Amino acid sequence: MSLIQRQLTNSNMKRLHRSSNKMLAGVCAGIAEYLDVDATVVRVLYAALTLFTAGFPGMLLYIVMMILMPDYNNCE
Repeated sequence: MSLIQRQLTNSNMKRLHRSSNKMLAGVCAGIAEYLDVDATVVRVLYAALTLFTAGFPGMLLYIVMMILMPDYNNCE
């Protein structure tokens, strides 16, 4: 078995998914879990970036991530 195949079958591999620790849809908390940082930090940074980019791109990106990222229940 090649190294790539072993890495793909490794059950300890981190996966990006929406979190159960959610304010709206769990997107920011899922990113925080993936990066091993506090969810509040990610939420504040995302809110600041959304406000400083005139709001629309950040809100649109959040909706896209909410649709594309699997829910935490579907990742187990």
